[in-house]
Amino acid sequence: MSSEQGIEGTTFKVYLYLVKEAKPLGPRDVTRGLELSSPSVAYRHLQKLESLGVIQKDLKGDYVVKEKTPFEGYIWIGRNLMPRLLFYSFFFVGLLMVELIVVEARVVGGTGPIELELIFLILVTASSTALFMVEGSILLQRLKKYTRQSSP
Repeated sequence: MSSEQGIEGTTFKVYLYLVKEAKPLGPRDVTRGLELSSPSVAYRHLQKLESLGVIQKDLKGDYVVKEKTPFEGYIWIGRNLMPRLLFYSFFFVGLLMVELIVVEARVVGGTGPIELELIFLILVTASSTALFMVEGSILLQRLKKYTRQSSP
């Protein structure tokens, strides 16, 4: 996981935590929230994010997200980072539903037999849907595993 700006490792976890919390946080808050070893560790990662220009300090000295940075292969949906492939799978699900509605209308309406080309199109769309869904789900699981907090 890394952005165009080089946000990775613990710095990435700190950044995602700030985005998800959506409120000003200090080093101690980040230390507790991510179960880091000390506030100085959190402070170092917060400083790195601040130097990259994606977070800023408020008047109280807490840190807030200045902008959501893009990460290759992912898109922001609200405060959540989602694999782009999963988003594409939803498009193909919609397309598959339209194709199935067309087939149902032909069968129920009795307008003629279903052409082989339409069956092939449905198979291709269903395969694409499955492929994007599986690959997107794998990326989502990796993201969750990568950012999961350890239990106390």
